[in-house]
Amino acid sequence: MMAQPNTDSSWKSPKAATDLSMWTLVPLLAGLALIAVGSPSTWLTLTVAGLAMGMMLFMIASGLTLVFGLMDVLNFGHGVFIATGAFIATTVLGPTGFGAPGGWLLAPQWHLQIAAVLVAILVAMAATGVLGLVFERLFVRPVYGQHLKQILITMGGMIVIEELIKSIWGTQQIPLPLPEALRGAFILGDAAIERFRLLAVLIGLIVLAILMMILGRTKIGLLVRAGVEDREMVESLGYPVRRLFIGVFVAGSALAGLGGVLWGMYQQTITPQIGAQVNVLIFIVIIIGGLGSVMGSFVAALLVGLMGNYTGFLAPKLALFSNIALMVAILIWRPEGLRPVTKIR
Repeated sequence: MMAQPNTDSSWKSPKAATDLSMWTLVPLLAGLALIAVGSPSTWLTLTVAGLAMGMMLFMIASGLTLVFGLMDVLNFGHGVFIATGAFIATTVLGPTGFGAPGGWLLAPQWHLQIAAVLVAILVAMAATGVLGLVFERLFVRPVYGQHLKQILITMGGMIVIEELIKSIWGTQQIPLPLPEALRGAFILGDAAIERFRLLAVLIGLIVLAILMMILGRTKIGLLVRAGVEDREMVESLGYPVRRLFIGVFVAGSALAGLGGVLWGMYQQTITPQIGAQVNVLIFIVIIIGGLGSVMGSFVAALLVGLMGNYTGFLAPKLALFSNIALMVAILIWRPEGLRPVTKIR
């Protein structure tokens, strides 16, 4: 007699159960924060701000987590792409660029102001992509498979490029103000939702959708996912894994440049150390998400952004510690992160 398939509706695959419990963390954290904050309007303002911060962290971290998953590279110099993207934006949007009298940034039409920001983002992504190509060739390629040397040489590369940034743009803070179209807020009852934060959320969702489409619906994405899980198998089939390595590294650098522009506009002033300052949060995100997992990094970035904003409001003295505590709690629950990538050795 032929065996019947298991139709028990209570059965779930381990991966499905993992994904479900992972996605419940964000609304759970938001619900607990609503109880702690008490005021719905204040909670809504903090939540949108936390989601915007999380989206910016995701854009920066998504490339780095793929670099580690596919290339097994610990790039502690990733922050330099953030800083470069932000400084490129100051040039494009500054007095010698669109911020000059009569330039798009100062135009009364809101669409010209938004267009100026989009051009700055594209230029920053192109510049950091090229920088990533050079960084991979000079600093990363000689130390493939040597984690300790990767940490040392990528941190050294970050210091070198930070000094180059200082020689070009100087050591002082440089303003990166928001255009008039992105200032102010939408008022919903007693809650104020800043326009720029909504733009950051929108761009983050677009980046997530593009990454999911590439990774899930294209041949290149299939090869990247296969390379993350079993690099030797992909190489044995004759596919150019080295080119995939370089492409992922360049794409990750460009995404860091995008995040750097938005992070600089979020801070409204930038310094050469801006990338190093964000580096800690980025590594917390990819560790919580599960090294190599884009979707895990997305959820982790939202958790880190929300936790930082909620704690900054409720207990400002604990704000810096809160995300480390979050990472420790999640790793105690899931030592490999929220959505670890299973590698075949």
